[in-house]
Amino acid sequence: MPNAVVMTGYGPPDVLKWRAVTMPEPGVAAQIRIRVRAAGVGPTDLAIRAGHLSFPLPDTPVLGYEAAGVVDALGPGVSGIELGDEVAVLLFDRGGYAEYAVASIWAHKPSAVSWTDAAALTSSMEAAAGVLRQLRVRSGETLLLLGGGGSVGLIATQLAVAQGVHVISAVGRRDEGVAAELGAHPVRYGDGLVGAVRALGPVDAVFDAAGKGGLADAVALVGGPERVVTLSDPTAADHGVTLSVPTADRAPGALDEGLSLLAEGRLRLKSRRNMPMRDAAEAHRLLESGEVRDRIVLTLDR
Repeated sequence: MPNAVVMTGYGPPDVLKWRAVTMPEPGVAAQIRIRVRAAGVGPTDLAIRAGHLSFPLPDTPVLGYEAAGVVDALGPGVSGIELGDEVAVLLFDRGGYAEYAVASIWAHKPSAVSWTDAAALTSSMEAAAGVLRQLRVRSGETLLLLGGGGSVGLIATQLAVAQGVHVISAVGRRDEGVAAELGAHPVRYGDGLVGAVRALGPVDAVFDAAGKGGLADAVALVGGPERVVTLSDPTAADHGVTLSVPTADRAPGALDEGLSLLAEGRLRLKSRRNMPMRDAAEAHRLLESGEVRDRIVLTLDR
């Protein structure tokens, strides 16, 4: 039997246990199964495990929305992919912290892209491209990006700048340099944020990739909630703001685009730290404690 990091309940990181599980099968049309080589650890994983996002779980819950690996089984009706192909996958139903995972959304991994980069890309790329699409940002407009130093924020900055959008990136002190390098105008989080943004001119749209309570200011800066989108702020409805959730049609083609940009050296990701997959509990602890600011990717030796 294969192994996976099983969430044995809601609670602290030590509820995550490396144990044997039933082999997942691609029993639905358009599904594939991969032998996982790497899986990204995202903030939603931590929120689910801690119970901040509580919903019914399967009998054997396994976290992980993004992974990369080698195709080893095909479901009925699958085309355009073969056994042995290297892919990056997006797992809306989770399951990436495992030796094997079943996916319905995938993209071929170019040989120039590493396993860890592919695993760290998928969720952030889909979210960045999806929200920019929902905001309908256009060349010449100004976008305020809250959380510009995070995994999603860095990708969103690069995609928007490439479209001719003026990006104002709200970041902490340590991320000002990278925001500027990517073509954004950095502004510092804190009491002076609204004034600093207004001094730069009108804002057309706000992408909240941080989810840390900035929606009231965002709505005021844009002049209404219609072009404000947040990825995770639970108060979105109170402000009339769209809470964007991942769906199959939020950003079609985003994985292929992101992998191509990575292969061509035209996309920069947040700095990463690799850890063995069986150490997922320690990875969660490090992220929650703030001891590391890097993106953690869980890896499996094959």
